[in-house]
Amino acid sequence: MTVQSTISPKADDALIVVDVQNDFLPGGTLGIPEGDTVIEPLNRYIEVFDDKDLPVFATRDWHPPEHCSFEPQGGPWPEHCVADTPGAEFSSDLNLPEDTHVISKATRPERDAYSGFDGTDLQQRLREQGVRRLFVGGLATDYCVLNTVRDAVVAGFGVYLLEDAIRGVNLNMGDTTKALTEMHRIGARPLHVQAIAA
Repeated sequence: MTVQSTISPKADDALIVVDVQNDFLPGGTLGIPEGDTVIEPLNRYIEVFDDKDLPVFATRDWHPPEHCSFEPQGGPWPEHCVADTPGAEFSSDLNLPEDTHVISKATRPERDAYSGFDGTDLQQRLREQGVRRLFVGGLATDYCVLNTVRDAVVAGFGVYLLEDAIRGVNLNMGDTTKALTEMHRIGARPLHVQAIAA
């Protein structure tokens, strides 16, 4: 797929920053390889959206201590992003505006949620602001980014995938490539920071 030459966000656009939390960064309990490299391009996207007074949303895992996705409860993951712990905080290097809309997900102990739309009011809040097109980046490509993009497309939003601002867990070899292929297949359009116009 070719990357669009230049695009300038407009009034019905929103930026969604997916799960850039300490536990998903190198050194965290579920650190994603090179996960911290998404921060610099995301800060550029955030700057553009903030300068244009366009909405910025940030999703986060906000798990109870005995969440079903954790290994002690039979889940696939080590404990991570437990609500109100340092690991669940957004990276201090991420320049989120003060008026960022924070979306907490996977907050119930018995139910996991990879998508920012799953069990949240994200869609409602986007509709209320007249948003029709989403710019999506963050962590991880093959889980929460993939599922957020899928649900966004199903809900009828146009999606730009910020491909220089995503990284994958790649638990099984090829997972990240498969996720990218799937997001392209369903209509997400790739974008890189040099193509974003202020």
